[in-house]
Amino acid sequence: MMEVEMLQIIGLGIVATIIILVIKAQRPEIALQASIITGIIIFMLIAGKLSAIIGLLTSYAGKVNIDMSYLTILLKIIGIAYITEFGAEICKDAGEASIASKIELAGKVVIMVLAVPIITSVLELIINIMP
Repeated sequence: MMEVEMLQIIGLGIVATIIILVIKAQRPEIALQASIITGIIIFMLIAGKLSAIIGLLTSYAGKVNIDMSYLTILLKIIGIAYITEFGAEICKDAGEASIASKIELAGKVVIMVLAVPIITSVLELIINIMP
């Protein structure tokens, strides 16, 4: 089943790319909008899979008694990474590489800020293990 869905996503991407290339010469603003809409549609097609993965990870975290706040932070970090990449790619598609690099920098900073509790916990664990 997963292979069929992937083929559908690839097909959608190829068809959208061809349409966007044809439109781009005449109406670049519409081509950019079509690109954004295609990205959103693809994200919506895979969103259900993401929620299933989150549910599975939450289930396993509960079984091994991992603090859920750490799992929440990790999922936020992954989400920010994906959203940052999506936003930066849209800017690159629009020819704004400079803005894309600023979005990527902001995403990295936010990820570092979110990771502080995990890093602190690991460092405290190391300190407690050392004599």
